[in-house]
Amino acid sequence: MERRAFITLLGGAAASPLILPRPSQAAMPVIGFLHSASLEPNAKRLEAFKRGLQSAGFIEGQNVAIDYRWAGGQNAKLPELASELVKAQVAVIATLSSTPATRAAKAATSTIPIFFLIAEDPIELGLVASLNRPGGNATGISSQNAELVAKRLGLLRELAPQASGIAVLLNSANPNAKPTATQLQQAAAQLGVQLDLREAVTDSEIEAAYDTLKPGNPLLIGTDPSYFARRATFIALSARHRIPTMFDNRESVDAGGLIGYGQNTESSWEQAGIYVGRILKGASPAELPVMRPVKFEFIINLRTAKALGIEVPLAMQARADEVLD
Repeated sequence: MERRAFITLLGGAAASPLILPRPSQAAMPVIGFLHSASLEPNAKRLEAFKRGLQSAGFIEGQNVAIDYRWAGGQNAKLPELASELVKAQVAVIATLSSTPATRAAKAATSTIPIFFLIAEDPIELGLVASLNRPGGNATGISSQNAELVAKRLGLLRELAPQASGIAVLLNSANPNAKPTATQLQQAAAQLGVQLDLREAVTDSEIEAAYDTLKPGNPLLIGTDPSYFARRATFIALSARHRIPTMFDNRESVDAGGLIGYGQNTESSWEQAGIYVGRILKGASPAELPVMRPVKFEFIINLRTAKALGIEVPLAMQARADEVLD
């Protein structure tokens, strides 16, 4: 009986496949996405970022996960959100078009790779040691704001040569407001432009600033994530007060703003996705040079110009990358 039972048991074992423990699969890498604004105004840009990731071989939900942390315009939340991403041990932190988020991420970690997209000089901000060899845990794309603000001021002066001055609106809650103001003053001095610097953080402060602007004098909207999220508000106020307004992005011009000059942000977010993919594959931020945006755009909305009673010089139209009729 014992021999027969043993044979039966042996036969059953042979008929059933031997189950061995599987080697553990590598965990899906996680990108920590940190931003000072919210998803809605950045939805198209985020899709561009994902396209860049895909071209680098990473598809969200398949072989990479993204942990989104949006501050909703409350920069005071950013340090806590950055700390949460560090505790989660994400593979890389992406801070795109949000210098406050970049600062918070850099303060939270010196080891997790950070990829930024900013308008300022990353050396002056203490993010990298040099543009060619960042040397630490951060690298990214920088459009060098000083060059852009001078270009925008020059375009506004060309658009309204008889104006007594150019107003600029900055978000004083943004830590880069003061250095940007210095850059603007230097550029204005070189151009011989009278500058009227204003600061506004809340919706009511923005409206109050518009109430004191001189109709016909141009306005430059400063680069800021919360200002981008409020682009519809700026467009409506500029129309109501008949203020020729310059933006730093094409989305605002598409939505009814008069004129815009700056990097093609969707293109830059896509570029960012490609390079974040390189970091996920093992590239070190310390050795990835800080890049410049690959595409800049000068956009004019003639429909808005007509509504404001402005004649856009033909020479300006000829230089524009796109004129919206």
